[in-house]
Amino acid sequence: MDKTIDKKYNGWIIAVSVVVPLVVALLFSVKLKDFGFDVEPLTFLPPIYATINGLTAVLLVLGVNAIRRGNQKLHERLMTSAIGLSVLFLVMYVAYHMTSDSTRFGGEGAIRYVYFFILLSHILLSIAVIPLVLISYVRALAQRYDRHRKIARITFPIWLYVAVSGVVVYLMISPYYA
Repeated sequence: MDKTIDKKYNGWIIAVSVVVPLVVALLFSVKLKDFGFDVEPLTFLPPIYATINGLTAVLLVLGVNAIRRGNQKLHERLMTSAIGLSVLFLVMYVAYHMTSDSTRFGGEGAIRYVYFFILLSHILLSIAVIPLVLISYVRALAQRYDRHRKIARITFPIWLYVAVSGVVVYLMISPYYA
């Protein structure tokens, strides 16, 4: 493929990288009941989307191992699946927060600081990883593997941290769900 394909998507990458966090932040504060929708809280979703985060982490590790073994097709399928799971997570996360009140962390003392450190780093890096994932993916689609490899080395550990820390945040706050 020619070199202009990855440049062709730069505008989309920027737009998605800005719009997704803004829309999530907006939808996080919107409750469907405030608009007259009589919707039951989707309280069953947190363990499901935490599991999806865990599966994403597994796929990421398997994907890196696949490419290290030279299995490009398996790598492509695993990474595309990881992106799909991340999108599914996002949809469920927003659906939960649009139908349910946020759960407050009830831990006290040092564990409270640990929880908020993990939560804050998870949130900030989940925003930062969006353009990294998209750039990595587009460079692979454009068959710009040298450039893909360079950014993927940055993307992988951040994305893995986001996936794993999402599970940790869930495990830490789950005792406080109503």
